[in-house]
Amino acid sequence: MTLIQPFIEFGFMRRALVACIALAVSATPLGVFLSLRRMSLIGDALSHAVLPGAAIGYLISGLSLVAMGTGGLIAGLAVALLSGAVSRYTPLKEDASFAGFYLGSLALGVTLVSLRGSSVDLLHVLFGSLLAVDNPALLLVGAIAAFTLLVLALIYRPLVIDAFDPDFLRAQGKWSAPLVHAIFLMLVVLNLVAGFQVLGTLMSVGLMILPAASARFWSRHLAVMLGIAMLAAVMSAFTGLILSWHCSLPAGPAVVLSAAILFFLSILTGPCGGILRRH
Repeated sequence: MTLIQPFIEFGFMRRALVACIALAVSATPLGVFLSLRRMSLIGDALSHAVLPGAAIGYLISGLSLVAMGTGGLIAGLAVALLSGAVSRYTPLKEDASFAGFYLGSLALGVTLVSLRGSSVDLLHVLFGSLLAVDNPALLLVGAIAAFTLLVLALIYRPLVIDAFDPDFLRAQGKWSAPLVHAIFLMLVVLNLVAGFQVLGTLMSVGLMILPAASARFWSRHLAVMLGIAMLAAVMSAFTGLILSWHCSLPAGPAVVLSAAILFFLSILTGPCGGILRRH
C-alpha cells in the first residue's frame, strides 16, 4: 500500500506517472531502433538540439508549453536535416556532424535562456519539472505517443529491414531508405520534445536509451526486446517516482537514475551477454 499511496492521494503524482508511461511506450521503442542502428549518441545529440528552439519560445512567451514545444520541434528537425545534409555532401561522418551541431545548439540554448531567465528557469529547461506536469502537457505527451505508435506501426517492416539489411530494402523498391530514415528521425525529435516537457532537455533521452540498452541483455528477438524495453521504462518511472517521494529526490533525475541502475544490473546479470552469465 505504501508504494501506491502517493498515486492514490495526489493528482500531480498520477499525472507524472501517466506522462512517463506515455513516454515509455512511444520513446523507448525508438531507443531500441537507435541502438540497433548504432545511433544512440545521435539521440543524445538531438535531445540537446531542441534547446535553442525551446529557448526562443521561452524568450517570446515565457514558460509556455506551446511556444517552447513548437520551437524545440523546429530546432530539432532543423539540426537533424542539416546534419544529414552535411554528412551526405561533405567528407564529415554523420556522428561528427551531429556532435558539432549539438554542441553549438546546447551552448546557444543555454545562452538564450540566461539572457532573460534566472538560474531557476535554466534548471527547469535543462532538467524539467516532472511533478509539475499539468493537463495540457499531459495531453501533448499523450498525443505524441499515440501518433508515434501509429507511424511506427506503418514503417515497422521497412525500419527493421533498414536496420539489418539496407541493401535489401533498396532492392525491394517499395520504400526509400532516406525516407524511412527521415521519418524515423522525425519521430525521435517529436518524442524528445515530449520528453523535454516532462524531463527537460538533458534528461529526456534517458528514458529513451537506457531501457532500450537494458533490453539487449535479456533477449535477441526484436519483438521481445521492444516489450522488455517498454516494461523496463515503466518500472523505472514507477521506481523513480516512489524514490523521489520517500527520499525527497528530484523526480526526473530519480527516474533516469532508476533506469541507469536497471541498465547496470542488466549488464551484470542479463542472459544475453551479461558479465556474470558469461563467466
